[in-house]
Amino acid sequence: MTEASAEPWTIQRLLVWTAGHFGKHGREMPRLAAEVLLSEALGCKRIDLYARFNDVPVEPQLVRYRDWVRRHAAGEPVAYLVGYRDFYSLRFAVNNHVLIPRPETEQLVLEAIGFCEKRLASHPDDKVRVLEIGTGSGCIAVTLAQQVKEIEIVAVDVSPEALVVARQNAETHQVADRIEFLESDLDARIEANRQFDLIVSNPPYVGRNESGTLDESVRKHEPALALYGGDVGTEITGRIIELSSRRLAPGGVLIFETSPLVAAGCASLVRESGHFGEPGILKDLAKLDRIIRAGKSG
Repeated sequence: MTEASAEPWTIQRLLVWTAGHFGKHGREMPRLAAEVLLSEALGCKRIDLYARFNDVPVEPQLVRYRDWVRRHAAGEPVAYLVGYRDFYSLRFAVNNHVLIPRPETEQLVLEAIGFCEKRLASHPDDKVRVLEIGTGSGCIAVTLAQQVKEIEIVAVDVSPEALVVARQNAETHQVADRIEFLESDLDARIEANRQFDLIVSNPPYVGRNESGTLDESVRKHEPALALYGGDVGTEITGRIIELSSRRLAPGGVLIFETSPLVAAGCASLVRESGHFGEPGILKDLAKLDRIIRAGKSG
């Protein structure tokens, strides 16, 4: 996209050129990325771009857009550039202190909502007590609180910067009164005798020995603290399984996300703990093993 051109840089021309530019640089969903960045630069909705194809943005808007195009072509994620990502039909603020919410995690949320609904059906006068390990942007906890009114959530993260983002999202979606955010290494700062009906987590599960397989934009821009779960990728998950055996109340359930590369290994860890029934392995939209669900025995 050059500064000077014989033709005006209309919205349509900008989108066509940018999508091609992103494609040449190997960026995923280049047309979508172009639309998100341009609509944000113009301060309008994506759908509005199609009614304004012949409009020519003013120079300050073009300056902002060109900067974003350059940075995304170099690998910086669109979500960090515009400061948000949509998840489960809600908009979440994000920055480089938190992982960008992904569609795969919506499957975890669906499973958690299903458990909560069954729990409330059998205990109509009670609330569902939930612990989320590694809340990040808060997308799981906030979505659960939006979808399940009779719920009490403790959402922990070891990163104070991530908790700032999570609290902001809870306030935005008006559920902060039902979520207790806590800076903690797993359950270290939770009262020893406190138990939960449901434990959910999208923990760090990428093995450092497979970091080279990550997309460059993920490896360079998303927080390593939230990505890597040890050399193999199951180390933190193993700790979550152990604490869940203590923290889950009778009839409680553990639901967590993992990598298809280590899903079978995670299921084995659940079995070896001796505290859970046979774990279920659920697939994501790409038909890859992604979610582990296990009910506490006894």
